[in-house]
Amino acid sequence: MKTQRLALLLTAINLVVLFYNLVQVEPSTAQTTAQTLRARVFELVDDRGLVRSRLNVESGGEVVLRMTDKNGTIRVKLGAGVDGSGLLLADETAEVGAHILSRRTGTAERPNTTSITLVGANGRRVIRP
Repeated sequence: MKTQRLALLLTAINLVVLFYNLVQVEPSTAQTTAQTLRARVFELVDDRGLVRSRLNVESGGEVVLRMTDKNGTIRVKLGAGVDGSGLLLADETAEVGAHILSRRTGTAERPNTTSITLVGANGRRVIRP
């Protein structure tokens, strides 16, 4: 009889401890999310540690995103600055395949204004508004 009472008491204690743990512990799927993440440079690296994408602010104030292939060749470049924005897509030869530029007025350093340049096997085509 003492053994049954002891087993019943231990079972009751275990149930109380289990219930307490279930009530106190938050679900493991709940994660806290930072409201703001700040950095000067973001880099995405592959499993070999090679930088495959880089987002940073250049010394002139432009924000630039570069994406590279597995050999480190830039294939995509997206930039934004006070004088406009641009997107460059490189082809398999690492030459310009498509270049979109958005700028209403040119400057001495950057005379080109808004345009879309497409370069293919048959040559180059520039589209301007």
